[in-house]
Amino acid sequence: MIKVCNTYGLSDLPLGTKGRVIALGMFDGLHQGHMDIIRKAVATAERDGLTSTVQTFKNLFKKDNKSLYTSEERLKLVSGTGADELLVLDFDEVKDMEPEDYLRNVLLYRCIADTLIMGEDYRFGKGARGDVAMIKEFAKENDVRVIVVKDHLLEGTDRKISTTWLRDELAEGNVDLARDLCGGRNYFYSGRCVQGKQLGRTMGFPTANIIVPEDKFVVKRGVYVSRIRLGSRTLYGVTNIGRRPTLEDAVNDVAETYIFDFNEDIYGANLEVELLHFLRPESKMTSKEELIDAVNLNKAQAKDYLKNLN
Repeated sequence: MIKVCNTYGLSDLPLGTKGRVIALGMFDGLHQGHMDIIRKAVATAERDGLTSTVQTFKNLFKKDNKSLYTSEERLKLVSGTGADELLVLDFDEVKDMEPEDYLRNVLLYRCIADTLIMGEDYRFGKGARGDVAMIKEFAKENDVRVIVVKDHLLEGTDRKISTTWLRDELAEGNVDLARDLCGGRNYFYSGRCVQGKQLGRTMGFPTANIIVPEDKFVVKRGVYVSRIRLGSRTLYGVTNIGRRPTLEDAVNDVAETYIFDFNEDIYGANLEVELLHFLRPESKMTSKEELIDAVNLNKAQAKDYLKNLN
């Protein structure tokens, strides 16, 4: 059973009696490098009888730089590491704080930091002036341990895994490589299945639709082979990420999934749709007949991919 960690803001973070082992970072993509830092914090806290805390931010990402995961998705992924707490700081409240004030007033006094764990290139504070060297100097003066986790290189390469690299691959539809950057975890969309215009059903391929949140990153628009988590069930299908230009040219991006060999009413159910492999870019078909032919072709391509996958 996955341990669900507690989520706090700075104002409601329990003071407690135990010190905290705090994993420092943005932790947006939760790629292998991020997971190294978090797992080190969890292991250190368990060994020393302390509380493992993962510090991240809200309101960090703007319209042109959306978050790779929603708050709920990030909590789920962090919970899977065994961390005790997810500390979500409001970026707007700390972005202009001097690094020294952040270390002393937030991490030491408010969070009762015993150990600070971070990557080699961690930056923080106003103007990103704070760095690992500053943390080490502060820690020495205040009897706080510091552990710096080495960069994680993609296996077989000398290239450091980073959120920027992950974003670039997802923007190009390279979900296979993105999976490698995340240690085998597929990029996914999650949410409640909403009722659309049911136009797909009239053409023989009913779809399960998730509205992509406005603040969530959108991968390259197009059709993907997908794995669907519905409760305890695992299903497969093809998913179009985009705005459905052939049928309605929607305002919001939608993860629209045709699930193979499935015809249940799941409106209102929570779904998680993992993107396994890119098939083709989103395109506007000239007719419904052309769209039906394209879906049938994508279905055959997806089944071939899944056959080789298994």
